[in-house]
Amino acid sequence: MINRRDAFKRLAVGATAVSVAGFLVRGSANGPATGSRINHSVCRWPYGSMDLDTFARKAKALGIESIELLDPDEIPVVKEHGLTCGMVNAPTSIEHGFNHTEYHDELQEAYEAYIRQTAEQGVTNLICFSGNREGLSDEEGIANCVAGLEPLLPLAEEQGVILFMELLNSKVDHPDYHFDHMAFGAEVAARLSSDHFRLLYDIYHAQIMEGDVIRTIQDHADIIGHYHTGGVPGRNEIDETQELNYPAIMRAIADTGFEGWVGQEFMPAADRPLRSLAHAIHLCTV
Repeated sequence: MINRRDAFKRLAVGATAVSVAGFLVRGSANGPATGSRINHSVCRWPYGSMDLDTFARKAKALGIESIELLDPDEIPVVKEHGLTCGMVNAPTSIEHGFNHTEYHDELQEAYEAYIRQTAEQGVTNLICFSGNREGLSDEEGIANCVAGLEPLLPLAEEQGVILFMELLNSKVDHPDYHFDHMAFGAEVAARLSSDHFRLLYDIYHAQIMEGDVIRTIQDHADIIGHYHTGGVPGRNEIDETQELNYPAIMRAIADTGFEGWVGQEFMPAADRPLRSLAHAIHLCTV
């Protein structure tokens, strides 16, 4: 199992140059998104074989307005192309999260710095994680997450930043991760009761753990502030080869009045990464 940062490094190191000439087929389903009720974003790490400047330019041509999971010092690169960063990387690991009190001092120090850096870059969304269970009950994990996050909320409010805790699956990709069912995150959100804490609903991870995606979106629209995509199984392309109906899911998201970002986070085919991304944007333009 590798995390996003490791995956990015593996893609970037030794990667051959990606030819992007002609990846848009004018007048086809792969053309740029227009008139969408969905605000399109894309996660950086699956496209690590391209330098960020090139990727930003090509993403913009597809109608994408955000490249996310960037560190704060990378954000100026995408801003040069008129894009933003819909979700800033965490300063710490997925495994060591707010559900364990022994990490609170370290996490709070790191997040205080990242909250300020996020605000300095003119963006608002910063990801965070529950961490792994390591034997904790759900009640202990929820209470510890609340205790660890609550002291950060006054600074987040002051700086205009929102913290987003992401749902991840513990079945395939992130063994022992605590926030692997919606009920966990919903309870953290209820206890914090803050406009500066929201949930990142990763549709790929949610489908693996509990399914019932559209009903969950409808029932929790008030606390979901960001979405990620991915084909099931395998986090592959979101096309007819996988089990989720993304146009229907996007319509359900749009019908809730959602105004945040939907970030594409699937592994594109190595020989056509930008065509894969263009097709995903087309599917999610509703």
